[in-house]
Amino acid sequence: MKIGATSTTGWKATISVAMSNYIEAGSIIAIATSLTLWQNEFGISNLAVGLLAAFSANAFGAAIGAGIGGPLCDRFGRKAIYTYDLMVYMVGVLLAAFAVNFTMLLAAFVITGVAVGAGVPASWTYIAEQAPSRERARHVGTAQLAWSVGPFVGFALAAALSPLDLLGSRIIFLHLFVVAAVVWWIRQGLPESVIWKDEAKDTAAAAARAVTFGAQGLKGLFTKRVNITALLVLIGIYGFWNTVAGQAGIFMPRVYESAGVESAVEQDLLQVLVWGCTVAATYFGFMRFADRVSQRALYILGAVLGIAAWAILVFFTDAGMPTLLIFAVTWGTASGIGAQAFYSLWASELFATPYRASAQGFMFFIVRTATGLLSYFFPTLLAATGLTTVGLLLIGLLTVALAIGAVFAPNTRGKSLQEIETERYGSVVSTEMSDPAGETGRTPERAL
Repeated sequence: MKIGATSTTGWKATISVAMSNYIEAGSIIAIATSLTLWQNEFGISNLAVGLLAAFSANAFGAAIGAGIGGPLCDRFGRKAIYTYDLMVYMVGVLLAAFAVNFTMLLAAFVITGVAVGAGVPASWTYIAEQAPSRERARHVGTAQLAWSVGPFVGFALAAALSPLDLLGSRIIFLHLFVVAAVVWWIRQGLPESVIWKDEAKDTAAAAARAVTFGAQGLKGLFTKRVNITALLVLIGIYGFWNTVAGQAGIFMPRVYESAGVESAVEQDLLQVLVWGCTVAATYFGFMRFADRVSQRALYILGAVLGIAAWAILVFFTDAGMPTLLIFAVTWGTASGIGAQAFYSLWASELFATPYRASAQGFMFFIVRTATGLLSYFFPTLLAATGLTTVGLLLIGLLTVALAIGAVFAPNTRGKSLQEIETERYGSVVSTEMSDPAGETGRTPERAL
């Protein structure tokens, strides 16, 4: 039986693989809530703090991992990546938990980030490939839900453990180690993606699969106009949005401090509210409706709410805590039905199986690199220019993401991955690869 019908086994696979998103977001929040404590402990500058953030799971570290993991996922299968990447992740968070100097901490963040980056394309690809066509958004939304629960739990733990100062942060990293170990154990019994196995067998010859099928990951990605168009659109949607969300995820406590909230506990509790709203919006919004209503309309709603949230924060900061509470609810809701949820869905739908994970790895690399560049300068920029200037920059980035998604959102709802592939490429690409002379009657590829 194909994994992913509405069986318990299908949801077990979805949930266990989606946990990559929990530990990714959990890593970012563990860093976000501890940066000031590490800075005080090791006596490092704002630029050094920016370096830690830039090379973490939030940016360059994840970018490197995705750039490596995506092509490997297409060449050796989805299971090969999600079986082993958590072992690397556990090494990283364990190093962070016991870090005694800046160098050790930086190494821990880089290792953790690489593991996260390698795992995310594999998880999004696997979930989409095993999900039923009419419930694909619901299954993919599980990854978004896990991504939202990570910060919710992380900030709640930070608030609860705040009296312990840096020890509390070390405990948060240890909790991520335990979660990763449990998820790694559960994943050992999961099968390979059926779609990947079937299409890999169809290419040229089974003995040559590692050469023909796997090599198409990056080679095929950049030789088809339909792929390049999708890459540009999705990088535009996710890149501009994530550049904002990446700073909010890791530096939001400093933004709250700029807005007048000095208490670390209050900062963490505001973030608990943000992510609580994100969890609710993901489950009751994206997972419930993205398979049933216009995805373009739902995307626009989330994007508009995101812009409104930052506009409220920038222009009504003087109103104090009521403004911050409205911001938290609005931004949290926007994140639940916004760009990341749709990106993770469309990135799996718009590319053929032989280079689906490679496309995600490449895009994740580009997007997280951009986030890393801003992360390196963000603490210094915020301290030098203040919330208004930084906030206007972020609003501008969100507006670009809104415009791109509103114009170029694809119409894929309810279609199987094979139907989408045939519609966009003219045939199932693995069949085309085994029939280079074009005897299958391939029709011209279509743009997005």
